[in-house]
Amino acid sequence: MDSLTLWRSQQPLVLASKSATRLSLLVHAGVPVETVAAEVDERALQVQSGETSPDRIALMLARAKALAGAHAAPGRVVLGADQTLALGDEIFHKPRSVEAARVQLERLAGRTHALHSAVAVAHDATVVFETVVSAYLTMRPLSPEMLDIYLAAAGARVLTSVGAYQLESVGVHLFTRVEGDHFTILGLPMLQLLPFLRDQGLLP
Repeated sequence: MDSLTLWRSQQPLVLASKSATRLSLLVHAGVPVETVAAEVDERALQVQSGETSPDRIALMLARAKALAGAHAAPGRVVLGADQTLALGDEIFHKPRSVEAARVQLERLAGRTHALHSAVAVAHDATVVFETVVSAYLTMRPLSPEMLDIYLAAAGARVLTSVGAYQLESVGVHLFTRVEGDHFTILGLPMLQLLPFLRDQGLLP
């Protein structure tokens, strides 16, 4: 069954994100997608808002991206998404180097961290749907030798995700326990998004 038999609008969904993973999740779920750039200064927005809660920051950024995308694509249904990783109240960002990734993994090793995945849908200047879902991941203790092995195996991919890992790839070797659904971990809570799209008559 291809995407055109599932999607009930003549216009594809607009994704305001550069994430290849989110694009892939939507396309494989039978949702045709066009992408637009959502120019949002995430750090500045966090500072200006004064928000410190990791889950609310994710939702705020998803909303901002959806609205930015809606401005670029008037009249269209636009999806924005964001994800934060938090160890307690400490928020992590994508590492800028392999050494920074090592330091980050040393902080996460042997502990449980949270991934907060948010999605927002906008139409013109109005957010018509938003939600945030959390997953909790426990990383096993990591010796310096294991870190060497992992970083060599993962290569440059450690710089492309906020946790310096992809659970769907060699990053799975880092964990002892995962609580949460696959889509939340990948950064797009599909099990909450799809019912909204169905309610709007966009999916069967």
